[in-house]
Amino acid sequence: MSENTIDARSGKRSKKRKIKKRSDYYDYNLLAVVVLLICFGLVMLYSTSAYSAQLKYGNDLFYFMKQAAISGIFLIGAIIISQVDYHILKHFSVILFLSSVILLIAVKFLGTEANGATRWFRFKGLSFQPAELAKLTVILFLPDLIVKMGKSMKGWKAPVIAALPGVILSVLTLVFTKNLSSAFIIAGITMIIIFVAHPKTMPFVIMAGGAFGAVGAFVYYVANHMTDLADNFRLNRIVVWLDPTKYAKGTGMQTLQALYAIGSGGFFGKGLGNSTQKLGAVPEAQNDMIFSIICEELGVFGAGMLTLLFVYLLYRLMFIAQNAPDLYGSLMVTGIMAHIAIQVVLNIAVVTNTIPNTGITLPFVSYGGTSVVFLMAEIALALSVSKRIVFKD
Repeated sequence: MSENTIDARSGKRSKKRKIKKRSDYYDYNLLAVVVLLICFGLVMLYSTSAYSAQLKYGNDLFYFMKQAAISGIFLIGAIIISQVDYHILKHFSVILFLSSVILLIAVKFLGTEANGATRWFRFKGLSFQPAELAKLTVILFLPDLIVKMGKSMKGWKAPVIAALPGVILSVLTLVFTKNLSSAFIIAGITMIIIFVAHPKTMPFVIMAGGAFGAVGAFVYYVANHMTDLADNFRLNRIVVWLDPTKYAKGTGMQTLQALYAIGSGGFFGKGLGNSTQKLGAVPEAQNDMIFSIICEELGVFGAGMLTLLFVYLLYRLMFIAQNAPDLYGSLMVTGIMAHIAIQVVLNIAVVTNTIPNTGITLPFVSYGGTSVVFLMAEIALALSVSKRIVFKD
């Protein structure tokens, strides 16, 4: 946009450029890729769960209908909530943190036990997992804390203090819910947000190297000193991971059957709905192991397409984080991106037996109402940040 002005010296009219700011942006690309992931997930969920749902509930649409209803309702909710200014959440971050702490402790005593762990509150057919709320809490609380600390984040004391909320929630998740995978994800989100906020890279490289070295040494010790299963179920997972064929009739069955499903799919797969491993060979395939059925039915090609959708989703989140109007919004979206990236990578790693089985769902694809609800909340926050991006024309 230009404006005619009169030059004071020459008396002639000249054109002066005026910078126009455009603030009507909304990341429809992010919304579109989320919708695609949900639709893909629902198709694969029905294909994977129809047989077991028919046997267990007498309705092959049982899992599909529940997931579709939750996904549809909260997708619409996410679009509506994204219209609200995300800065309002700063006023509730402390309350959210304290609520997460209380719920993580309370679930130990008031929660419902399932598969040997007490991780859920259940009420009239509805279930809620406090660990999912803890992930969202870190994403909201930590950026606010870092912004308040300001320039002191350049040192080493402030980052340590900033990490404490994430460490507390991670430890509580591990101790009171025995959910190692969620504890690891919370810790991972914490470290990535602090890494992005901190101006120095080397301390994090050293810490990451030390952590990998310690894990490697521990796995080496287990591999050479534990020849059979022990009383500790986490150690057992490592033992089974190192040699699943030895425990093919027991704890190694799920992993082996998942690998058979992946291997039998080839490049283009057996065709949608034609999996044989989902007919009981892979227990609860619609949950943690749904990626193996995707590989069996759609092959490497289908799995690759799904991976590209996740990559594009992460790219859109990175774009929003880089262009966010302030540090708070940028770090918040960074935490969302970290959460989804960690969960996708760990799920695929578990299914392919790259790491021990940890029970991690595949975002937007695996069956699970609580996971969908909080993922949609995170997408709503990312869209809210995108709505306030200002570009200069």
